[in-house]
Amino acid sequence: MISDPELVDGGGFSEARTPPVVVDPVPPKPPRPRRPWLWAVGGAVVASALWGGGLYAHERYEAGRGVDLGGYRSVEDVCPKAELKALSGELGEVSRDGNGVLQEDPALERATCSGIIGSPDTGFSVDVLYELHKVTDPGPEFEARLGDLRTDAQKVEGLGEVAFFRRDEGDSGAWMRVLDGQVEIEISLQRLQSWDGEKNEPVPQPKAIDLSGVDALFAQDMKALMAAVRQG
Repeated sequence: MISDPELVDGGGFSEARTPPVVVDPVPPKPPRPRRPWLWAVGGAVVASALWGGGLYAHERYEAGRGVDLGGYRSVEDVCPKAELKALSGELGEVSRDGNGVLQEDPALERATCSGIIGSPDTGFSVDVLYELHKVTDPGPEFEARLGDLRTDAQKVEGLGEVAFFRRDEGDSGAWMRVLDGQVEIEISLQRLQSWDGEKNEPVPQPKAIDLSGVDALFAQDMKALMAAVRQG
């Protein structure tokens, strides 16, 4: 049974949510008639404003200023940034599979790191993903791209703009993904499974490690990682 440690820097979880206030819709008033030339002028003004805004955004990007990254930086290797002190303190030492992998593009930087936490026989594979969106806003598509991963996931309060955590059935793993401005970060665990080649079947394993309370450990390591990548 994993104890539930206190979060630092004001992080926390809240499973109880206040239900949204539902207000009876007010029937809209019929629009007042306008002269055709007013509509034409209005459309021209809107089109001009949109064109001007798009031109400004394009010029701003071309000037090298780009979007506001909120202090997040490019990282050549995310592995040293992801120390995972909270998880390793409970589940066992982290061993890396080598250096992290960086995929860099003018619009998107994706850095990954993988390894093993705990015993190779009874531990977990651990993966870290860091995505820095340099041009577009990932916010509108964040939840949609999670797809089925959102099933049974709980929303985490006080961590980035939006965060989700899920503990898999049978304690086979867990993951947490955070959106914070132009950045998406994910930490995931997956229980290791040995395979018997002669019998062509998985090797029987001891009782699964109880992951109760692991959400708090994820949150601590996620906050530490978010701070580390801001430092560059």
